[in-house]
Amino acid sequence: MTLNVRVSGSLGDHVAESVGDDGRYENVSEYVRDLIRRDLARIEEERFQDLKAELVRAFSTPDSAYKEVTADEVIARAKRRMHG
Repeated sequence: MTLNVRVSGSLGDHVAESVGDDGRYENVSEYVRDLIRRDLARIEEERFQDLKAELVRAFSTPDSAYKEVTADEVIARAKRRMHG
């Protein structure tokens, strides 16, 4: 995919400072790819935090149908299902 983006003013100045010999990135494409990766990571972290909050609410409800089990209990349950 090819993108054409026009930035000016302080945004253009910032990009120019971030790219090249004195900048953190070799070229604008590298800079934009890093920005996209960081945005994806931020979105993933937000989704994880939302899920975590939902699970905390579900497990903290007094009448929750969820109960804590150990790995050994899960394995034993799976073996019982496999063997009848």
